[in-house]
Amino acid sequence: MKGREKAFAIGISLAILVAGTTFAADASKPIIVGSKIDTEGSILGKIIVKLLSANGIPVVDKVGFGTTDLVRKAIVAKELDLYIEYTGNGEFFFKGTDSSIWKDEKKGYEAVKKLDLEKNGIVWLTPAPANNTWAIAVRKDLADKAKLVSLEDFARYVGSGAAVKLAASEEFISSAAALPAFQSAYGFTLKSDQLLSVSGGNTALTEQAAAQGTSGVNFAMAYGTDGSLAALSLVVLKDTKAVQPIYEPTPIIRKDALDRYPAIAKLLAPLFSGLDLVTLQGLNARVAVNGESPDAVAADYLKTRGFVK
Repeated sequence: MKGREKAFAIGISLAILVAGTTFAADASKPIIVGSKIDTEGSILGKIIVKLLSANGIPVVDKVGFGTTDLVRKAIVAKELDLYIEYTGNGEFFFKGTDSSIWKDEKKGYEAVKKLDLEKNGIVWLTPAPANNTWAIAVRKDLADKAKLVSLEDFARYVGSGAAVKLAASEEFISSAAALPAFQSAYGFTLKSDQLLSVSGGNTALTEQAAAQGTSGVNFAMAYGTDGSLAALSLVVLKDTKAVQPIYEPTPIIRKDALDRYPAIAKLLAPLFSGLDLVTLQGLNARVAVNGESPDAVAADYLKTRGFVK
């Protein structure tokens, strides 16, 4: 076989055995993997890119694609094939559903899995057993001094007229499921001069601002799986009224893309089953605290856990 013919055969129609499933890798139909622009999204996106590539599945890397709104629109429009979404966002995607569903781990997953497949042809694969819910964090010294443990305490603190400045993403500030929901449930209102809006959804920025007191910031938007909280001496205020849904990170993929490479489901299932809260906090900390790149953290995790050689 000539060199060109051999390269064509390898690159276009090589039969590969992965996780007990044989499929034809087609370089002309790669899986387009995206992610949100936060730390966790970047790490998990890179992990998926590397794992699929290592198993012969052609991939286009679009990790760090954009905000929730952008990646959601992109997968529906077939500009992305796969990215990490959170189960609790099903309440936002599918208006009019019973809000209590999204606060139940199993019911929320089953609901969004069914609805997204029926309405958009999108398949929800195996979720990670970790709740990356939206939260508000505060410097520990301030929490101790002002006796701030819960969001009820925060509402009292805001109402007292004390200095409050919250660093958060525009999405957190404006999304009905985030800050507006907290304000409604706990009875407080933050004015525009009490908010510092940062681009994207990277909580490493908001948490550092609170820890360092940047521009007077003393509170920060946070996620439950953030690795930098303890390192930056921040504590999460308890959501005693269970305002927030459960947000389990889950790979979602277009059905037509999964039909091309059905082995993807088998490859990602054991990977995500092992991503519990402690594991995700550790991975996130390596980027947010230690300054490692998501690419390097992803490569090391896959190798040390035996997913790639």
